[in-house]
Amino acid sequence: MSLPTPKQSRFKNLTNRYRLVVMNDHTYQELVTFKITRLSLYIMSCFLFVLLVGLTTALIVFTPMKYYIPGYGTQAERRELTKLKIRTDSLEKQMLFRETYWNNVRNVLEGKAKLSLDTSIISIPDMEPLTD
Repeated sequence: MSLPTPKQSRFKNLTNRYRLVVMNDHTYQELVTFKITRLSLYIMSCFLFVLLVGLTTALIVFTPMKYYIPGYGTQAERRELTKLKIRTDSLEKQMLFRETYWNNVRNVLEGKAKLSLDTSIISIPDMEPLTD
């Protein structure tokens, strides 16, 4: 008789049959008997896990419970939030432009302004008189 290899022994352990008996504690009467293997127990527990995750996800997605999730809101709230964000950004730009303008005015009044003179020569073409 040859010794089983490790893979065979693992598979053999998964397929060994066991008996699960539920008995009445007072009368020792067998109420329910199950014949199970480790493999069937593993498959059943995976199936129950996937089923519970699916039911929980469906409960959250298809009921008003989704509104209790932080960051989730109605479509109207998201639209309003987008409008407010755009408006806030434009107001921040306007404040920056005004602040820059008033800083330039203050620098001119205090004499700290750096004037950059236009040194390019403007050439005006000579106009020939129109003759008819």
